[in-house]
This record gives sequence, structure tokens and C-alpha cells, in this order.
Amino acid sequence: MTLDAVLSRIDATLPEALERLFALLRIPSISTDPAYKADCARAADWLVDDLTELGFTASARPTPGHPMVLAQGGTGDRHLLFYGHYDVQPVDPVDLWSRDPFDPAIEETPAGKVIRARGAADDKGQLMTFIEACRAWKAVHGRLPGRLTIFLEGEEESASPSLVPFLRQNASELTADLALICDTGMHESRYPAIEMMLRGLLAEEVTIRAADRDLHSGSYGGLAANPIRVMTRILAGLHDDAGRVSLPGFYDDVDELPDAVRAQWQKLPFDHARFLGDVGLSAPAGERDRTPLEMVWSRPTCEINGITGGYTGAGFKTVLPAEARAKVSFRLVSRQDPEKIRAAFRAYVTAGLPVDCTVEFADHGGSPASIMDISDPAFEDARAALSEEWGLPAAYIGGGGSIPVAGYFKTVLGMDAMLIGFGRDDDNIHSPNEKYDLESFHKGIRSWARILARLV
Repeated sequence: MTLDAVLSRIDATLPEALERLFALLRIPSISTDPAYKADCARAADWLVDDLTELGFTASARPTPGHPMVLAQGGTGDRHLLFYGHYDVQPVDPVDLWSRDPFDPAIEETPAGKVIRARGAADDKGQLMTFIEACRAWKAVHGRLPGRLTIFLEGEEESASPSLVPFLRQNASELTADLALICDTGMHESRYPAIEMMLRGLLAEEVTIRAADRDLHSGSYGGLAANPIRVMTRILAGLHDDAGRVSLPGFYDDVDELPDAVRAQWQKLPFDHARFLGDVGLSAPAGERDRTPLEMVWSRPTCEINGITGGYTGAGFKTVLPAEARAKVSFRLVSRQDPEKIRAAFRAYVTAGLPVDCTVEFADHGGSPASIMDISDPAFEDARAALSEEWGLPAAYIGGGGSIPVAGYFKTVLGMDAMLIGFGRDDDNIHSPNEKYDLESFHKGIRSWARILARLV
């Protein structure tokens, strides 16, 4: 079988694939720090050269920030777009690293061999799994595996300011039948998975003001409005006793899970006691009629992320503060509209203000949830391919966080995305001593080869 030949090629050339990955990892492409602007451009150019050598027509496209890498090649009936990002997080505090974060190496750990470097898991190691699968395929077949567009971003770790304008300006080149994203992980660090839904996000900052200055509590206490007391009363009312969000209309656009997906999730290994115990907790605190996996993957939330006001320094100061501030975020699911939720939240807060208090809101962004259409046979094909490679049943899972690019592919380009990644829970992404298991890199390449064999 030709697939067997591709897999054998991947196995035989793993040392060379690692050397290429190490060359990319050595480039400190930190997108958030202007001091590394040239390094981000260098990483983009490195990828352009590698993709060109592989047979793609590739270029680094300028943006107001860091370049986008766009490459096209191959032929076929199905057009696939692959997305990854070449920028990385800062490395501070560097003294907590066991080695230079941009001097990659294979290290032995009790759990096996790992690739240690900034960007090893997020996302250079992951994006190179796809590129190396294409390389092995071409070495065996003499051509690329189907009609492919590769799109690599350089600003993912700095909020992607250039992404949406770039998608709109280059929609004709980027629009495909299906997007593939490799920036996720495995379920319970063991089971291969396809993320079929990602929660959206809405963030608001609230400032409530009363008197025109801080007041002496002995002179004004009990008589004057206290913004902290007003704020905490309003925030406390955001949830009912059953853990549900109390905003009017909050659940109007929340769909129930399909029965087949709920049944699959119930069979997944997930120890919520261990999950909570790892952070010193013991009991689920959300909606009482929902399972833990539902709560973190498919249910909306409202969380108070911070409250400030009055005197918080050393010692004590008996004042009634002139203002109180709070940051509140919502994880959104299904068809929830961020602007509709924002309007409901602001109306709720405003309605709770007593006389002499005013409120000011600051918008910190919002994006809807992403729900993939898994009725496309490509999803079952990919799930079967993953199961074959890992020897364990691949699952459709949800993502508690947000990967905005998946939503933008749907809203801007009109296509679904298949999110497949091989990261593990202990990869320390965004933290010192980031790593990517050697097995994740090796079997990740093999997984993409299997998936491409079924999709093209």
C-alpha cells in the first residue's frame, strides 16, 4: 500500500524532520515584543523557503504587524486549507527554564522523550507535523497530497490584529472546502480527538461611581452610597442558587447537545475529581443539572474576573470609595450573540443602580462560539484515521476556551474547520519549560498522513 510506504518514510526520516523543527525553534519569533520583529520576519522567511523547497508556491505577505505565510500547491477535487502559527509567547521568567528556551533539545523524562523549547507545542511542533506529512507524501508519490493551501500566522500570540483584514483581503486565495487547524490537544493527554465546538468569549469592564471623592466612613457611613456594596450586590445577582446565569434571555440561543454527542461524551474518560483536585478543589460549582464535561465544553458561563475599589494597601483606611470596578467575562456557546449578551448585561447592571450612582462600561471584545458541521463525511474519515494511528478510539470533543481563527474561517470565509492537535496537558505552553512529546511529533506526522490519504 502506498500509505504504508508514506508511513515508513516518516519513520525513517524522523531525525531529519527533527532537525528542521529545531531550526525553526531556534528562531525567537516572539510576536508581542517589538524587539523581536526581525526574528518574526526571519521565521516567516524560513517557512517560505522550506515550503518552496517542498514544491509549494509560497510567500511571506506583509501586514501592519508580522507577515503571514501563504503557500499553495498540488491538485485535486477537494481543496484543503491548513492553519498554524509560527509566533511564540515570551519566555519570562527565563530563570525558571531548565535550558535556553531557544536552544531545543530532546530530553529524557519519566514519561518518555520530549522536545524542550519555546514553541515546541504551541505551535511550531504542531504545524510542522502537517508539513512533514506532506514532505513524506511527496517523497513517495512524487506530488503533494491533493490541492492544499497552507496559511501560517505570525500574530496569534498577540491577539491576531491583522488576521480578519487579511482574511477579507485574500478571501479568494484562502477559501477552501475545509480548514484544518493543528493548535489543540488530546483528550486526557492520551486519546486522539477532534474539537467540534469552541466556546466564544465576551469581556466587559464596569465602573460604578457615587460621591465625587472618597468619603470618611465615620462621617458618611450608612448615609452615602457605597459603590463597592452596589457593585457586589449587582454581581451576586448574576447567578441563581442552581448555578444558572440570571440575565434575561441568556439561554434563548443555547442549543442542547445532539443525543449522539452526549452519549459519546458520557463514555469518555474524565475524572472531574482529579481535574478539580489538581488545583485544590473538590466539588463542581456550575449548573447542578449538567455533567462536568458539559459545563466546560458546551455550556455558557458568566465569571467575575476581578474587583477593585477603595483602599487595598497595607494597614487600614476607613473610607467609602468614590468608585468600584469589576471585570466580567462570558463564555458563549451555540448561537449566542455577543452583542445581544452585552446589551443584556449592561441593561441588567444599569437597572440595579440606586440614586446617586452612575455606571460606565468598557468593551473588551467579543466573539461567538464555533460549531462545526460534523455531518461532513470528512470528519468521520479523520476520526477513523486517528483511531488507526493511536490504537484508541478518537472522540469528538468540545473546547472550553476560544480559538478565534476557527470562528473567523466560518464567519469570514464560510467554511468549517477540523481542529486536530497532539498537545498534552503537561506541555507547559505559555510557561517555562514548554515541551512537546516526541511521540506527539512522530505520531502527529503519521496521523496527518493517514488523514490526507482519506481526504484527498
